[in-house]
Amino acid sequence: MNWNVIKSLLAILVFSFVLVSCDDENEDDMTEVSLYSRLGGTEMVDDPANPGTMIETGYLNLRSVVDSAIFVIAADPVLQPYFQTLLTEVGNGNLTGFSALSMGLTNFFAVATGAENFSYNGLNMVAAHDPSQNPRMNGRSDNAAYDAFVADVGTALGQNGVTDQELISDLVALLETLREDVVQR
Repeated sequence: MNWNVIKSLLAILVFSFVLVSCDDENEDDMTEVSLYSRLGGTEMVDDPANPGTMIETGYLNLRSVVDSAIFVIAADPVLQPYFQTLLTEVGNGNLTGFSALSMGLTNFFAVATGAENFSYNGLNMVAAHDPSQNPRMNGRSDNAAYDAFVADVGTALGQNGVTDQELISDLVALLETLREDVVQR
């Protein structure tokens, strides 16, 4: 996605938020729907990864996108150098790190999108992307790597049937709020 388009979308979202926040007359008429609700919300469905258990649709959808994104990132030559530890583990048949990354990212994004039934207890984004604080991170990322990450998440959204452009734009805007913490060189 073009950086200027992303900045424009982010500016529109901020302006819209300010406009809505300042409009006290319609406060009772407007119910903000969280990104989590728009991703499926709290409706319980069977968890295909854990037969016999139920899962919130929003969480299932986020987990599906996160898992797809991890695989897209693993195939992305721009991002592969940052994930050598994980790629080596998976190549050796060890999915422990993959499972932990999937759960941690899914919980992070569930909370960030407005889920009320989940918590994120992992590293903050600065620590998670700083190799001196997180030995699983193989180097500090730059803006080009973050652009590749956003594009890869976009690919994962498409792989999971997310086509609503407004929802995609809102998710990209959420990702952009993390850029300053993640990009460390």
